[in-house]
Amino acid sequence: MAKNPDRLSRPASRRTPTRALTRARARTRARRGFLIMESALATVIIAVGVLAVIQAVVALSRTNDQSSLTTVGTYLAGEIRERMARLPRHDPVTGLYLSGGFLRGWGPEDNEDDAEDFDDADDFNGAVFGDGAVYQGPIDAAGRVITGVNQDGTISTDPGAAMAGWTQVVTVEKVLPNDFSVAVAPEFVLEGTENTPTVAIDRFPLRVTVRVMYRGWFDSEPREMARVVWIVD
Repeated sequence: MAKNPDRLSRPASRRTPTRALTRARARTRARRGFLIMESALATVIIAVGVLAVIQAVVALSRTNDQSSLTTVGTYLAGEIRERMARLPRHDPVTGLYLSGGFLRGWGPEDNEDDAEDFDDADDFNGAVFGDGAVYQGPIDAAGRVITGVNQDGTISTDPGAAMAGWTQVVTVEKVLPNDFSVAVAPEFVLEGTENTPTVAIDRFPLRVTVRVMYRGWFDSEPREMARVVWIVD
C-alpha cells in the first residue's frame, strides 16, 4: 500500500497531540485551578487578619475612651467631696428639728441658691449640677461652675461649656449610728433603751453619695462614670 504523501508533509503543529502532550496540558489546567484556590484561600486569611486588627483597634479605642471618661467622672466626684469636706452635718444656725410636726433645717435654707451658698452637708441632698439641671454645673471644689476656654484663649462665660454632657448627682441620707448601711428618714429619732441612749434627730451620721453621669452625643441615656460614697459623722 502506498503511503499518504499529505500525512507525511503535514506540519508538526497540525498533527494530532500525543498522549504525553495531553497529560501535560491537563496538569497545566489543574495547576491553574490550584493557584486560583490558593489565591482565594490567601485572600480569606488576609481578610480575617485585617478584620481582627480592626476589631482590636476599635476595642482599644473604646477602652481608652472609657478610661478617660472614668477619670473625668472620678475627678468631678472628688470636687463635690472636697466642697463638702469642711461642712457640718446640719445648718450651724438653725440646726435640724421638728416644729409643729414638720421637719425644719433639712435641705437648702432660704437664700441658699447654689453650691457656693450651701453651708452644711444636708443642703446638698437631691442637688444635681449640670447644664440644664437643677443647678448649673458641673461644679468645682469651691462650688463654682467649671468654665471652658474659647478657641482664642479667653474664658467661656457659657455655664457648663467645658463639661457638656456631665452631671453631678448628690444624695445625702441619715443612717443608723451602728450600721451605716441602713438609711432612715430625716425626721427619724432613735428612742433609747436600758442599754442604748436616745439619738436625737440631728445626731445621726450622714451618708453622702455622689454619682457622676455622662451623656455623649450618641447616648440615648446618661451613663454612670463614677460613684463616691462617704460618711459624715
